[in-house]
Amino acid sequence: MTAGKREQHQLILAVNLRDDATFANYLVPPPVKPLIDSLRAQSLDSGEAQLYVWGSSGSGKSHLLQASCQDAEGEALYLPLAEFAEADPVDILQGMESLQRICLDDLQAVAGDDAWELALFNLVNRARESGCRLVFAATAAPRALPVTLPDLQSRLGWGAVFQLPRLEDADKLAILQFRAARRGLAMPDGVARYIISRAPRQMAELLALLDRLDQASLAQKRAVSRPFVKEVLGW
Repeated sequence: MTAGKREQHQLILAVNLRDDATFANYLVPPPVKPLIDSLRAQSLDSGEAQLYVWGSSGSGKSHLLQASCQDAEGEALYLPLAEFAEADPVDILQGMESLQRICLDDLQAVAGDDAWELALFNLVNRARESGCRLVFAATAAPRALPVTLPDLQSRLGWGAVFQLPRLEDADKLAILQFRAARRGLAMPDGVARYIISRAPRQMAELLALLDRLDQASLAQKRAVSRPFVKEVLGW
């Protein structure tokens, strides 16, 4: 491997996983349990060689892929393709099949790019030969992605395909209270509903608000009430 390729791999391996992106920190709705079971079985090297997860932005794909890497017994890599779409895909993906698991997020960011599609096609083939486990995530099902290489599109559907449901306000409320409880932070129903009604629609932004409230609650030694939320968040 050339010096340039070594540097590229070091950059990729330096992609940090979020500390909070774990299975224990994920509220599992009943429809998603089969996916969680499949991801955990794959971590134990007893599940399917390849999984595909799709859903709208904010549905939890990135959280689950990062949790899968943290749960893996061997060396695993989380690769957010949107961050590397402008890079040389051969340099990025070459030799990765030697890992135990690769979780490739944001597949839609490179769909339609001939060089990326060919590199991903070759990676799937090499991974199948080496025993490397693959998890793909995208905003659309395999057949709905704008992939122009037919062989890659067929390979994306080789394993089980799971759809994450769109989060409704009731789901966000349950997740907000669940994540607050994980921090030891009491979040009354009325306060949680107030936050949901005023917060941005994306789950990541909602949880960022929870971070601010948690830090302020610890610093000021105050319970989370509606007046406290209005004061901290400027509402």
